[in-house]
Amino acid sequence: MMRIFGLIGFPLSHSFSKKYFDQKFASEQITDANFFLYPIPKIQDVVSLIQSTPNLQGLAVTIPYKKQIIPYLNKVSPEVQQMQACNCVHIQQGELIGYNTDVIGFKKSLLQQLQPHHNGALILGTGGAAAAVAFVFNELKIPFQFVSRNPLSHHNCIAYKQINETLLGQFPIIVNTTPLGTFPDVNNCPPIPYEFLSEKNYLFDLVYNPAETLFLKKGKEKGCLVQNGYDMLVGQAEANWEIWNA
Repeated sequence: MMRIFGLIGFPLSHSFSKKYFDQKFASEQITDANFFLYPIPKIQDVVSLIQSTPNLQGLAVTIPYKKQIIPYLNKVSPEVQQMQACNCVHIQQGELIGYNTDVIGFKKSLLQQLQPHHNGALILGTGGAAAAVAFVFNELKIPFQFVSRNPLSHHNCIAYKQINETLLGQFPIIVNTTPLGTFPDVNNCPPIPYEFLSEKNYLFDLVYNPAETLFLKKGKEKGCLVQNGYDMLVGQAEANWEIWNA
């Protein structure tokens, strides 16, 4: 029996997952599994997708469905329960079980360069990926503040225009969880005051394509530590695979 796995999101024109799993299956000689992209225009379509794909055993979930998938799940992990965001679904005997492996990928990648003075964080964006990032900062006991264009729509949140030099000193880690700067929109970046950045700041971009976004480039020019989203993606993809095979 050919086992089916896939990614749901919309749009899915530049997906890391498909390429990653195709290469993984080829290099590890996994011959009983296939990975497909399912660009569903609305979350309700997940029901007919599952019904029409009998051997579907696992789904990765990306923008904009990490929060919208929750009502469709039969069981959730404690992480999903707490953050109300899910990026990994294991389908067993018709039941959908939700996990969050963004947490695993982000934590592993963040710790590679984290320094003792990185003792506060600004999280740009308030979506599903931002929830996973906040979960990790809570675990590491690093205080954080969300930043959004609509600060009133989320708790513990400020507007971009409120970011100043003092705040960038108080919260030296800056994590971009928004799609700003993703290929092909490479000339775009989050509207923060880059002139106030210094070598004390650590810029982490969840975007992986391009490898160096304008956000990271501007940080590098100021001597900041920088990290893109590639290692995080590898970490969560491998964690997904472990869950789907458990």
